[in-house]
Amino acid sequence: MLYGVPSLQDIDQSVLAEIDEMRDRLRLHLRTSRRWEGQLRRNLTARAIAGSNTIEGYAASLSDVEDIMVGEAPIDANDTVTAEIEGYRQAMTYIQRLAEAGDDFAYSKGLLNALHFMMQGHHLIKRPGWWRTGPVFATSAEDPTIAAYTAPDAEQVPALAGELVEWLNGGDLDAPGLVRASMAHLNLVAIHPWSDGNGRMSRALHTLVLAREGIMAPEFSSIAVEQRGWPDRMLYALYPAAMGNRVRRATYQTDAELSEQQAQRDIRELVRAGWLTAKGEAQGRYYTAGPDLPEEIARGIREPRPLRDPYAYLRNAAQARPPSR
Repeated sequence: MLYGVPSLQDIDQSVLAEIDEMRDRLRLHLRTSRRWEGQLRRNLTARAIAGSNTIEGYAASLSDVEDIMVGEAPIDANDTVTAEIEGYRQAMTYIQRLAEAGDDFAYSKGLLNALHFMMQGHHLIKRPGWWRTGPVFATSAEDPTIAAYTAPDAEQVPALAGELVEWLNGGDLDAPGLVRASMAHLNLVAIHPWSDGNGRMSRALHTLVLAREGIMAPEFSSIAVEQRGWPDRMLYALYPAAMGNRVRRATYQTDAELSEQQAQRDIRELVRAGWLTAKGEAQGRYYTAGPDLPEEIARGIREPRPLRDPYAYLRNAAQARPPSR
């Protein structure tokens, strides 16, 4: 028995309407192709991969995740973490492709198992892509000897997964996409159909539902280099540096669509100006923000904008209204 979509209250509808309005405003900026889409989409995807794997105990820096995504060897991540990140990256890449699939797309138990195998295929002993055959317990954070949640018996998993797939294909289609994605996440993690990787798979399914609803869009940013007379393409090197990430010559070459010689010249120019600093040797060489990178650039990019709790905002606004007569 799956959890059903709850009845949405007026405040829920107001928050969802605010999110839809925000998406509509962003669409005006996303209708045409932008040069930054590839790099920023990779950066956002890397952040999602790093965050999801860190929750499971496989911590890696954003720079290492981006290196793995473009086929470079990571600097700090060990082989175990690298394998976990590569598996999650492969599944997320496929999810991005499924977002563009036509009307013949359908959820299936086979699709869920295939995504799980992409994530966990390097752990053959854990039966990736197959339902679990034994019990699963989630222990209490306060006392690991206490089972805070007991998943359904293994014998029920195929039927529950089938029920979830049936709902994904035809259930509550009129519900807001954000609500459907959240319920898909909740129900998959509640079933806990695999022996490992259930948290990451539930987050991946959440992303897939949003993607199929069209609720995915890259973010864009820009930093100016005009005062130095440098070509705009150098932004592809300066943006990750200003974000505090590593810059690889090969990655910059690909992002800016340059020859190896052009990329090397640009990097050398940025190092001479003190906007980048070289670290490492030979194949392990990379670059970070240099001592002369203008502080206003780094500060404007790195400083996070405060998030507003829409529920608290709406409640406070309602309380501040004068009573109706």
